[in-house]
Amino acid sequence: MDFTPAQEQVAARDLAARIFGDLATHERLTAAGTGSDGELWKALCEAGLPGAVEDIGLLGLVLLLEEQGRTTAQVPFAASCVYGLLALSAHGSAGQRERLLPGIAAGTVVVTGALSAPAVREGARGELTGVVPAVPWLRDATHVLVADDAHRLWLVRTADAGCEPVELTAPWSAGRLTLAATPAERLGAPGGGNGRSGADNGNAGNFGNGVGSDVAAYDDVLATARTAFAGLQAGVCAGSVARAVAHTNTREQFGRPLATRQAVQLRAADAHLDTEAIRVTAYEAAWRRDEGLEYATHALTAAWWASEAGQRVVHAGQHLHGGTGADLEHPVHRHFLWGRQLDAYLGCGSELLQELGAAIVHAEEDA
Repeated sequence: MDFTPAQEQVAARDLAARIFGDLATHERLTAAGTGSDGELWKALCEAGLPGAVEDIGLLGLVLLLEEQGRTTAQVPFAASCVYGLLALSAHGSAGQRERLLPGIAAGTVVVTGALSAPAVREGARGELTGVVPAVPWLRDATHVLVADDAHRLWLVRTADAGCEPVELTAPWSAGRLTLAATPAERLGAPGGGNGRSGADNGNAGNFGNGVGSDVAAYDDVLATARTAFAGLQAGVCAGSVARAVAHTNTREQFGRPLATRQAVQLRAADAHLDTEAIRVTAYEAAWRRDEGLEYATHALTAAWWASEAGQRVVHAGQHLHGGTGADLEHPVHRHFLWGRQLDAYLGCGSELLQELGAAIVHAEEDA
């Protein structure tokens, strides 16, 4: 394993860091409220960053999402890249790729995902019915990638569905998705295939005997999402720790900086180690997907670290700010909200650990 970023990945990450650093400021985030920053999204797309993900892979996307997480920038970057660009690149039909990928790269097409929706059912003519209570970035999206109760993936235009704004813990422009015999198109060619081999789509080895199948596509998109959002959590945690370090180095108590206290140092060190664990597990899962290796259990591992350790880190970051951390207007509070939201979005640690254990047992039985 070699997680050293390629030159193009480093260049994309550095560009993202500059754009997020310049535009995702405290003042702009405050002005955005619970919505997204359209000007920032436009700047990212004009710089070519969403479109670059097709070339720099999932590991490159994780690097970009780390930079977003550091600043808690309110744009649908993760969602549109995972549920749109990467899902279509790997599993979309030629027609779907030709029709939608240019718009996703340009930012005029925004895709979000609703995969945990067992209540969504397919009708006799391919229409969908069901309700998804909360879909992140739905208010920004032109399309939603929806999973039905058989784990088949469908693309739905938000203009054809019912979308009602809801508020989540983090300001993710979320909405309630209502499908009532809503027209939809299956992801991929008729029958669930995409007309390409595993080698053609860069994921040989990911899908075993189910290359191009519905379940394989669902499993791949789910594992990709878990990996990407774990990378986002690594950035959120890194930003929280950085703010805590800066605060404790300048805040004095009894004539000494708080950072000189052993208890403060140990708490910050634990948070740093947790952040590194999230980062390295996300890197490994992303690298394995890019290399065409099995990575579903690695994605689960990254998601578990992001969920379980992520909430520890953002709690520590807020705690290390003392009374200042209780101020809802302080920037560190955004890291707390994002960390808790990502914990909920990825699934609680115990659920992920149970799923990981079941996957390991199943793999041993098949061996």
